Amino acid sequence: MSTVDALRGLILAGRYASGDRLGEVELAETLGVSRTPVRDALRQLQAEGLVEITANRGAKVMEYPRADLETIFELRAGIEGLAARRAAATATEQDAERLHEVAVTLGEHARRHDLDAVYRLNAEFHQALVRLGGSAVLAQSISSLVHSPVLLRTYSAFDEEAMRRSVDHHIEIAAAVRAGDPDWAEAVMRAHLFSARASLLGPRERR
Repeated sequence: MSTVDALRGLILAGRYASGDRLGEVELAETLGVSRTPVRDALRQLQAEGLVEITANRGAKVMEYPRADLETIFELRAGIEGLAARRAAATATEQDAERLHEVAVTLGEHARRHDLDAVYRLNAEFHQALVRLGGSAVLAQSISSLVHSPVLLRTYSAFDEEAMRRSVDHHIEIAAAVRAGDPDWAEAVMRAHLFSARASLLGPRERR
């Protein structure tokens, strides 16, 4: 595993929380490498939006204000809702069956509280929908929105009810794709993301 992959994995696994300092010496010791690959890895993760590097202050895990996270979820609901809509219009029976299998397996791991597997299967499910949507623009837009370490660790904020709801959403989205119903698929995807937003950020301020 490369140094950048190892460091990215530590951040996404919650070893380093948002705002935590990332010292080159400490990271080199943890990863068993010299400081040069650590420095290169930090620059790569800065480009991905996971790390912030400030002159004379070093690197830290990127922090996102609540307002930015609200905006990210709203954008994701629109873009991933469109991906689900397009997937429902174009997916084959085999595509729909594979989505269902991933959703069911995700649910099995969620019941065992195996969050590493849940993260992996969730990513596979959402990436499959984007692929079925058949748009490079959609893929690029979504990729730029999901790299926040806070968002990537959303499941750690879920209680039992939120986890069950999320699992049910995946199964229902797969059902909508199997039914070839774009409206249904888009509606559930939007509800799925707004539900995740509520679990991560709590109640919204009344306006």
